[in-house]
Formats: sequence, C-alpha cells, structure tokens
Amino acid sequence: MKICFLCYRGNMYCGGQGIYMYYLTREFQRMGHEVDVMVGPPYPEIAEGIRVHKLESLNLYDCSIEGRSWLPLENPYRIFSPFNLFEFAATKMGMFPEMLTFSLRAYQRVRQLLPGHRFDVVHDNQCLAYGLLLIKALNIPVVGTIHHPLPIDLKADIVQARHVFEAIRQCLFYPPMMQGIVARMLDRVIVDSWSSAEEVGGVFKVPESKMRMVYVGVDTDAFRGIDGHGKRANSLIVVGRTEDRKKGILYLLQALRLLKSDNVDINLTVVDNVIPENFAPKLVKEYGLGDVVKFTGRVSTDELVREYSRAEIAVTASVYEGFGLPAAEAMACEVPVIATRSGALPEVVKDGETGILVPPGDPFALARAIKLLQADEHLRRRMGSEGRRRVEKCFSWELAAKQTLSVYEEVQSGSNHT
Repeated sequence: MKICFLCYRGNMYCGGQGIYMYYLTREFQRMGHEVDVMVGPPYPEIAEGIRVHKLESLNLYDCSIEGRSWLPLENPYRIFSPFNLFEFAATKMGMFPEMLTFSLRAYQRVRQLLPGHRFDVVHDNQCLAYGLLLIKALNIPVVGTIHHPLPIDLKADIVQARHVFEAIRQCLFYPPMMQGIVARMLDRVIVDSWSSAEEVGGVFKVPESKMRMVYVGVDTDAFRGIDGHGKRANSLIVVGRTEDRKKGILYLLQALRLLKSDNVDINLTVVDNVIPENFAPKLVKEYGLGDVVKFTGRVSTDELVREYSRAEIAVTASVYEGFGLPAAEAMACEVPVIATRSGALPEVVKDGETGILVPPGDPFALARAIKLLQADEHLRRRMGSEGRRRVEKCFSWELAAKQTLSVYEEVQSGSNHT
C-alpha cells in the first residue's frame, strides 16, 4: 500500500503528534508498505526507508519564543510568497495559521506527485485543515487522527487565564470551526481512546459510523526500568509541554506548595523546555518553589528513560488527555503514576493497580495522593510492576499499525460498516 502521512509539526519534542508519526510510519515500513511523510518544521528524524517531504513554514511563534529571525534565512525574499505573507499577517493578528498553510502546501505537493505516484490513502495527523478537502477532491481517500478536539485546549486556557486579555487572545488563536468542518468530511476519523471518541463526536459532531478507536503504543524496548539507577528520594517527574494549560501544571505546582507548607520533603523534575517568561517557570517563582522544581530542557529518549528510572512517582495532572502517553511511558519504566480522572487517563492508568486517580483541577487531592505513595515503598513497587505488564499487554505500536491499516483498507473498499 502507498501511504502518505501528514504532520504539520513533526519533531518528537513537539509532543505526542511527532511520536505518533515516527512509530506508526516505522511500523508501516517494517510491514512492507511504501510510506511518504509530509511534515512541517521543526523537522523530525524519520525511520530509514521512508521518503520525507519537508514542507515550508515560517513557524513564527517558535521564532518569537526562541529569539530567532522570522525571515527565511536561506532566502529572505520568500517572505513575499502568498502562503508566507498570509502566515505572517495572521500571526500578527494573534491567530495560528500554521495548520491551514501546511494543509495547502501538502495539497500542492500531493498534486505535483500525482502524474508518477498516486497514493492509496492520505493520513492526516491532527491538522484538520481545508487543504485536506482539496486532496479528497483528487479522489484519494483521506483518514484523519484526532488526538483531541482543539476547543478543549481553548476551554482549559480560558479557565486558567490570568486576566481577560489573555482569554481574548486565546479565543483568537484557535481555529475550531475549520477543524470541525473538515473532520466531518473525512472518510474516517481515528481516535486514541473511547474518551476521545466521545469528545470528537460531541464537539465536532463526527458521526459514530465514521470513527474508529485505535490505542497508541509505547516503545517497550526503549522505555523500561534501568537496573542500577537508584531512585531519588521523594522524587516526582512530570513530562510534557507545560505551556499547554491542559497539562494541569498549575494544579500540580499548587499541590507542591501545599506539601512544602506542611514541611513535606519533595522535589519535582519537569521534562520540558525552560523559558523564564513562560507559564510554568513564572508560577514556580511566584509560589516560591525554585528549590524543589527542576526543568531539564529538551532531552533525548535515552535521557528521558533515565529520568523516569530515577523518579519514585510520575504525575499526569492534566485536565484532559486524548490518551496520556507520558503516563504510559512511565508505566513502561515501572514507575507508579498519579493521574487525573480526565479524558482517557482512566483507560491508561488503572486506579489502585498501576497508580492513583484523582479529580482533575484538585491540588488538595494531588497532594494527598503524593503523600500516600511517598510513604509506601511496597505499594510503589507493586504498582510499577503492574504498570509494565499493562503496557506490554495493551499498548503496542505493532498492534496500533495493524488496526490503522485495517481502517485504510476499509476506506479503500468503500465500506461503511461499523
């Protein structure tokens, strides 16, 4: 099968989308399928044997954060191309045009390739922009993965906004109307969990008959407990983009402030970039937690596994997760997980078996769960072992690839069965 996989931000440091793309396309290639990846910056490493089409993007928000020039350095005059001008103008107005411009560039590239290379299916990874409808018009089946609907991000950002202007800015930033329109017109929609299926149906009004649930996987060869790595006493780890308000870093830091005021010895490792003006570092300073919170910056997979192996407890304090990959990675490394009863996390973490579930947005419940696990080494060990067994049984990339291929075959045959 000739598969074209689209991902508007492909680097694995950009979150679960890049990880999803890397492992799923690697499995397709191992199974003997012909795979092309069309991807925007920051560009990823892709498994050997896969053709990569690097599509242009100004990536203006990252440029602003990282202090880089917004001009295309290799050819500054490219700023005057229609897509680049639109991206520049829309960003200056506070919008996020990256998904739309990526989808239109992907359409152009697919169309260019058509005379010599016709794809059996195009698989979009969370972009959900109008260019996909143009690809469909080329009579190519289009499948989309929706990890979660963007209006959930908007809701979380508004709830945690520090002032009214920040809330207004977030309303301008998100394009939920476009994503809903496109999602309803795709041939099939793949979701990561039953919880995500419910949200996609409710928010985007995608019919149940078009949705297929496929759990994502964990690389259990890479993510495993490392012998000889001693645990740091009273240590927690959280992995994820803390600037994303869905991740609940606000509530975790509030829980740490409660624990610190009770003279509980605790330290937290945050695996995320540290930019002083960002949300989480500001809160750490405001709450007086600089002595107990450490940011690692970006790390390799090997270093991430070492960080998991050093931690006694992993925390996923999200107010919503379409799946919850860091929780599953921690379980694979035999680390017990404290997670919230939000989104798909109860499908990943079994309460009382592989971790402890608490209500979302509740720092007091988080603090109680941390104290409970901190005090019971035997419970931590038992939950860690059970977590590893659960990941090996339920969350395999090979299984995810096989089930995804079944969806491709379904749209190729024109089947509408549920």
